[in-house]
Amino acid sequence: MEHKYSTIFKWINVIIDYTLLNGTLYLSFIMADYDLVWGDVYDYRLTILLLNFCWFYCSHVLNVYGRILEREAVPIMAANIGALCLFIFIAILMKLILPYLYIPPTPFIYYFALSPILILSWRFSFLLLRKYRRMSWLGSNSIAIIGAGSAGINLFNNIVSNLQLDYHIAGMFDDDRSKVPPYINYLGQVQDSIRFASSNKIGEVFCALPYSESERVETLMQEADENMVRFRVVPDIKGTIHHNFLIEMFGFVPVLKPRPEPLENKANEIIKRAFDISFSLLIIVFLLSWLIPLMALIIKLDSEGPVFFKQLRSGKQNKPFYCLKFRSMKINTGCDSVQACRGDRRVTRVGKFIRKTSIDELPQFINVLMGDMSVVGPRPHMLKHTQDYSRVINNYMVRHFLTPGITGWAQVNGYRGETKENVSMLNRVKADLWYLEHWSILLDLKIIFLTIWQGFRDNDKAY
Repeated sequence: MEHKYSTIFKWINVIIDYTLLNGTLYLSFIMADYDLVWGDVYDYRLTILLLNFCWFYCSHVLNVYGRILEREAVPIMAANIGALCLFIFIAILMKLILPYLYIPPTPFIYYFALSPILILSWRFSFLLLRKYRRMSWLGSNSIAIIGAGSAGINLFNNIVSNLQLDYHIAGMFDDDRSKVPPYINYLGQVQDSIRFASSNKIGEVFCALPYSESERVETLMQEADENMVRFRVVPDIKGTIHHNFLIEMFGFVPVLKPRPEPLENKANEIIKRAFDISFSLLIIVFLLSWLIPLMALIIKLDSEGPVFFKQLRSGKQNKPFYCLKFRSMKINTGCDSVQACRGDRRVTRVGKFIRKTSIDELPQFINVLMGDMSVVGPRPHMLKHTQDYSRVINNYMVRHFLTPGITGWAQVNGYRGETKENVSMLNRVKADLWYLEHWSILLDLKIIFLTIWQGFRDNDKAY
């Protein structure tokens, strides 16, 4: 549900943010003792344009201004911090690429010390104002609900639990008074709802009657128009499908989707792929360039067989690809169907060490560079396991909407290694689906940090 003043305050925040960003740039020159007048700002026109475009992109990617009055304070501040971190990262990158078109070092440092503080301070002040004043000074938002079914009760509970919406619920209409919970004010019969709303200055009514009463809903809608009462229809999806949905509009046609997928956004997909390429190149050039020859020598001296182990695994959209690893086992016929277990005799002496430290996974950065894998994502499984688990675990195949990763949310939460029971795989799938719904570049960085941190600790699930 969107607050009626949401658009106004969105643009207030946009204007103030861009004023702070551009004003801070001028202030940074003054603090750095540069003799700058307004006419000289023209010399930095490209810098100003690039910085404004950069903030436009970062704020859009992280949805900084979306539903500014309806969202909770923590998600709003998290989005702002994330956007500012991305903004600073891209700006520094541009300074390295375009040194002659950018601001001098000292104002540059002042600018990126001041602008985040000012923007976050303004946003925090705005959220405090929103919380304690609740926008009541802008006018009344009195509403009523028609229908005490599951849709009506859920709507009431959601509005009450989200005080930032600033809606006052006058009460609920239903033909059966016993259906209305005691904590909700009962207003009367459904047929009296529009007349009551009109005479009691209730601006909007939300009709949550079931689909079976569609003719009655049409009548109420017409009556509301005649009495200048805004009429809203609440579809009772929960009455037939037990799942939470998001609504997307295709023109005037509402389409329900069962889960958010940030990586459906092409901009997010490009950011993730650019990060994967950059990160994998760093690892390949500065680590694998000397580690592969060294590991090749060690593995060859330890046991017979190839240096690399290639195995077909399930990739994005369930397309198989060859996943690369340093070979950690003796040559055997069960490698494509049997998971490694504690005390597995197939594991070589060197294999025990590189599996324990996850060194055997490092060649997968070549898979990342080639586009078969990502640095962070659901771990790719053997084809047989994909086939077996897809039959017994709900939503198992949904994880294949994403490019598989070297590490993932499941792994840093302890769901790695052998899966002896279905419940172990179920926990892994739940973690993968959570990642799919909550992806952000900051989450990827957090997972990478946790993976490195856990690499220094003893892991009893890696064998």
